Amino acid sequence: MTRPGRLIVVAGVATEIGKTWVTARVIEELRGRGLSVCARKPVQSYGPEELGATDAEILAAASGEAPSAVCPEHRWYPLPLAPPLAASATGRASPRLAELLAELHWPSPAADFGFVETVGGARSPLAEDADCVDLLTALAADGVVLVAGADLGAINAVRLAADALAGPPLVVFCNRYRSADDVHRGNIAWLAERDGLAVETAVEGLADRLAQLPEGDNGS
Repeated sequence: MTRPGRLIVVAGVATEIGKTWVTARVIEELRGRGLSVCARKPVQSYGPEELGATDAEILAAASGEAPSAVCPEHRWYPLPLAPPLAASATGRASPRLAELLAELHWPSPAADFGFVETVGGARSPLAEDADCVDLLTALAADGVVLVAGADLGAINAVRLAADALAGPPLVVFCNRYRSADDVHRGNIAWLAERDGLAVETAVEGLADRLAQLPEGDNGS
């Protein structure tokens, strides 16, 4: 397997927080800077009405890959539940972490960046025996993007998720940030100044942060 130069895991504080949108936009930004980027989502579940605009398809459009390269077709579960629950509810065997890792194939030559998008929140189950934190640990990622909101409750949500994801360098991306909102500004300031977290609200700033990360070992 040819590991990307920088392997980034994208997690969220909750579902529907905008992980796919943020990942797609930062992929486009990095590619616009002349860098090679690939995206992977080891498993996805979705509502049938989303077919054509599932996470894998959105990420594929951003990275220039086939949706089946982003997420193997047999790991698409057409039910909006956590993947192991969606698998069981549709009469299929729930995936196990070792299986998802074995199916994670990277392009050769190695891309400058590889993004792996998780599901739901940081502790949401994505396999029968693993959640998003387990995936992060198994991948030995070079960095983590934690997608959060900036509304009331953001500080608590980010703190809990950041503690669970502790290890690799972490950047908090506050999605849907409104600079004119006093609550948004206060939450951002608290996370950055009091908690000492790296916080971004613009895709360009996020790309700058990720570009500063040291490259990992791409020989594995």
